[in-house]
Parts: sequence; structure tokens; C-alpha cells
Amino acid sequence: MRGRAVLSLGVPPTLATIIYPLIAALVYAFGALVLKRSSELGVGLWRTTFVANFIVAGLFSLLWLLGGPPIEKELLWQPGVIAMCLFVGQISQFIALEKGDVSVAVPVFGLKVILVAFLTPFIIGEAVGLKLWGAALLSVIGISFLNKKDQGKRPRGLGITLIAGGVGAISFAVFDVLVQKWGPHWGVGRLLPCIFWINALLSCGLVFRFSAPLSAIPKQAWGWLTGGSLLLGTQSIIFVSTLAVYGKATSANIMYASRGLLSVALVWMIGHWFANTERNLGAGILRWRLAGALMMMSAIVLVVV
Repeated sequence: MRGRAVLSLGVPPTLATIIYPLIAALVYAFGALVLKRSSELGVGLWRTTFVANFIVAGLFSLLWLLGGPPIEKELLWQPGVIAMCLFVGQISQFIALEKGDVSVAVPVFGLKVILVAFLTPFIIGEAVGLKLWGAALLSVIGISFLNKKDQGKRPRGLGITLIAGGVGAISFAVFDVLVQKWGPHWGVGRLLPCIFWINALLSCGLVFRFSAPLSAIPKQAWGWLTGGSLLLGTQSIIFVSTLAVYGKATSANIMYASRGLLSVALVWMIGHWFANTERNLGAGILRWRLAGALMMMSAIVLVVV
């Protein structure tokens, strides 16, 4: 498979499912900050989703050059189902980032790996041990830490952030498992472009939800929106291609879930570069969020170690 050859670059498969998801996590953490900034400049949820999905689809089109087996028309429903999961997950993701704080939303997305572990036995047939229950408990504790107040302050839009983040985690978990299940038959150069082309087509329905046309987006916001979308697409190519080529969705998600920790750290260290005000919530809140992210990371590691 040419996709494997492109991704491997001499990296053993076991190491690849650690290195590539970690790189994707770091790129995602930066992308979340950039898209958050575009949101604050008035782009809005629906226009952000529309523009991001077309830019990401363009990036994934490059994978078509890898080649692959002929497309079987009777199996086109498979990328269609995966694209629907992706579409729902992306909308939920953008809602969480727009309505809430990055340092809360991104760690909640980390619940995806627990859900992947739950779903894998049912969809793929790979068994997961009882440690999963302990991991789920740690995840719940982690979420409660994300909800901690400091001097009477409450995280912005906490309820909608947790709900949207949870829906996004479920949708992306199903997405990951199905890519692992159907990826080997289709090949990276065929399945992934089809998924993201369908996802872009689904995004056309969002035009009717625009508060104003794309031409009304402030000029200063376009740079943030385009940059964030490119970062989002780049990390998607790295992570999703890793799943399609190497499988091991649960273990790959362990490293990818480090984006929760990375997001909290980036908000604290360089968030002001992006005019992000979360660090002004106080050191106490960010410490609780860091502890919550660590709890969720511990849960994720417990699942597979």
C-alpha cells in the first residue's frame, strides 16, 4: 500500500502510532486557538464549519495521488456513513470551541478514546479488558475537575461545552473505528478523499444558516479562519491516515488525547498571542483544568496499558 510507504518513512508501525498522533495533537492544539480567535472576530459557527470543511477537503484531495483500488459503487455508503459521523462531530466541535473555553472543550474531546475502546469490540471484534471501567471513572472525575470554580467564577458556557464536546467525542469515536474497519479495503488514497468530499457536500446545507454571506467576514478574520482550517486539515490527514494504514484506533487515540494537556498548556503560555483571555480566569481554574486533563490522560493510558 502506497499510503503505508508514504507514512512510514522508516518508522516502525508500533512507533508510528505514537509519533504521528502526538504530532497531530500538537497541531490540533494550535489550530483550536487559531479558530477560537476567528470565532471571536465574528465569523460564526456555520461559516467556520463551511469554510473549514472545504479547505480540509482540498487538503485530503492530495491523498488521491497515492492511488488505490477501483471504487466499488455499491460500497459508497461506507464513506457516506463515516462522513456523516465526521459532519456531526465537526459541528459539535465548533460549537464547543465557540461557546466555551478551549482549555475545557479540548480535554472533553479526549473522552473519544474511552468511547473507541467501548465501540471497538462491537464494530471490529477486538476485546477490551475490565480496566476500561476504571478508566471511565477517572474520566468522570477529570470532567468534574474541569467544572471547578475559583473565587466564585464559572467556566464560560460550561453546560453547552460539555454537551457539545460529548456529542463530538461520540461522533469522532465512531468515525475512528469505522476508518479502521473499512480503511484496509479501500486504501488511504481512496477512502479518505471520498469521506471529506462528501463532508464538504454536506456542508453546503449550512449556507442557509449563515448570519451573513462569506463576503461579510471581516478581513482580519480571514487569516485566522484560513490558518486554523489548514492546521485542522493537516492534523486530520496525519491522524486519520495513521488509523487507515496502521489501525490500532484505541492506542493511537492515547497519544492524540494529549491535545487536552497541550491545549491547557498553550492557553497558559501563549494564549495571549491569540488574544485569548482564558489565562485571566485565574491560576486556580487553570490548575484545576490541568488536573482534570491529567486525570483524563491517566484514564486513557489505563485503557491499553
